[in-house]
Amino acid sequence: MKFQERKDNRKLKRISLIVLIVILVLAVIIGITIAVNKSKQNYTVEKISSEDINYYRIMSNGKSGVIDKDGNIVIEPEYNTIKIPNPKDPIFVCLYDYNATTGEYKTKVLNDKNEEILTNYEDVNTIEIKEIVSSIPYEKTVLQYQKDGKYGIIDFNGKEITKPIYDEIRNMPYREGELIVKKDGKYGVININGGKLLDFKYDYITGDNYYSQEKEYELDGYIVGINDENGKMQYGYLNSNRDQLLDTSFDKIYRMNNVEDDENIYLVIEKDGQTQLYKNDKLLLDNNYQAINYNEDSNLLILQKDNKYGVTDLNGKQILNVEYDQIQIPGNYIRATKDGNTETFNLAGEKQENLIYSNIMITDNENYNITVDANDKYGVINKAGQILIPNQYNYIQYLYDNYFIVGGDLGKSGIVNDKGEEVVPIQYEVIQKLDNSDVIQAVSGNMLELYNKQMSKILEMEDGKLDVNDNYIKVYSNTETKYVGTDGTIKTDFEIFPDNTLFASEKDGKWGFVDKNNNVKIDYQYDKVTELNELGFAGIKQNGKWGVIDKNGNVVLEPTYEIPEQNGEPYFIGKYYKVISGYEEEYFTDDINE
Repeated sequence: MKFQERKDNRKLKRISLIVLIVILVLAVIIGITIAVNKSKQNYTVEKISSEDINYYRIMSNGKSGVIDKDGNIVIEPEYNTIKIPNPKDPIFVCLYDYNATTGEYKTKVLNDKNEEILTNYEDVNTIEIKEIVSSIPYEKTVLQYQKDGKYGIIDFNGKEITKPIYDEIRNMPYREGELIVKKDGKYGVININGGKLLDFKYDYITGDNYYSQEKEYELDGYIVGINDENGKMQYGYLNSNRDQLLDTSFDKIYRMNNVEDDENIYLVIEKDGQTQLYKNDKLLLDNNYQAINYNEDSNLLILQKDNKYGVTDLNGKQILNVEYDQIQIPGNYIRATKDGNTETFNLAGEKQENLIYSNIMITDNENYNITVDANDKYGVINKAGQILIPNQYNYIQYLYDNYFIVGGDLGKSGIVNDKGEEVVPIQYEVIQKLDNSDVIQAVSGNMLELYNKQMSKILEMEDGKLDVNDNYIKVYSNTETKYVGTDGTIKTDFEIFPDNTLFASEKDGKWGFVDKNNNVKIDYQYDKVTELNELGFAGIKQNGKWGVIDKNGNVVLEPTYEIPEQNGEPYFIGKYYKVISGYEEEYFTDDINE
């Protein structure tokens, strides 16, 4: 009896050990699966600067090819078009045998040795990026392929990221690195690692197009739709973390993208012809409005119901009841009209009596407010209400420090300080501060002038054009070129391009090139030249035509191209010059009449 018990105990222990091993193996498998799925959820969108680019598309005699940054031909121009998904990498998707009647074409993928690669996949192609401004309009790390009428994605090395199981693959609007895919008739979202982000259960998916200066499209959410039993699309909403805020039960959804709030989402929805407002997943305004519009200047909402108007704030607090025939919020006041009478309220809804001004607008400087009187003339007061600039201008815009752009008669503009003193004459058609600089641009007729932050004129140029770069501003015409730092100081080309071997130089109306020691290296024989670009090529102009030299002063191409002046100064790589197309990425060409 005791022997049998011992035998049973040993058997039980073996079974227990086997069960434990099975549990441990399952735990490991589950853990690995979770880890793999989690790793697939994370993806990185590659950033590419101009310094990273190694390959460029060219057009010659109507055919596409590829050159490298030295201007050498990598792929001969013999294809209908060539797509370069990542110009750092030698991956070129070549389209050929295009049939204009059917729109069909063949594709193959080449490397920089002109060898066909990824041949174990069919119909390999790029995935275009939509609704995102980019000089590289493709996903930069993956390609799509086709098999038996289905699509999958691979990386540039040919590694399979997904099986060919999708009916359709396309970029998620506003979210590079995410792909809308269709499977079994329903749409979902995956990322470029193949990780599933949204289940395949929708009939419609798009982005909400929210853009933040700090985070760009990172906080962009998802508007999704499902057809109901009657075939009518019903919409819902998921935030950028893919949390469902609104279920799919609404006729229409859009986000108030002009509300600059990275913490909250304002969603206008329509249901059965009525409009409501949600703040995140909470109903904020539920009185079945005809329309809800956001006023950016005041951060208030203008409501419409039964052709009457009212005002609330972004928390749903009522400022003015919906009872007015018209509402205007031009600045710090609300003008509300009812039965032909107009009343003025402050932004808190308090009625204003005996107003001196019809409007007061805040500026970026708390010490100044811009005023508008009953005659629509503009002035400036300080925070104590004292008049600094009388109401005598057709408009006023705060510039910076104690300066204001003002508009006078005949559409002319100038600059005054906070004492009302004219520091830049009111004689220009255009006055504006150039982005990311302390430089003011002023244009009068065909004369371009630049002022520094202290309102001193630093240069003027007849028929001048501007190229604003990260660290400098280039001012040029058909006969001269000057450089200005973003701080408003005049710079030499030696300072702007310290790594160049040659520098553009003008003498007696002719142009040539000198070295760093100002020794003449190319004689003054040209009507105009450009500086060497970062790839080591410069333009030379003679008798109205452009040619090219390299960084050693060798003539790559004698003046040949007639390039329209409105295109600005040309940019060259070898004998090819840049063309920016209106409907696709930039390319280079040697076609004389492009």
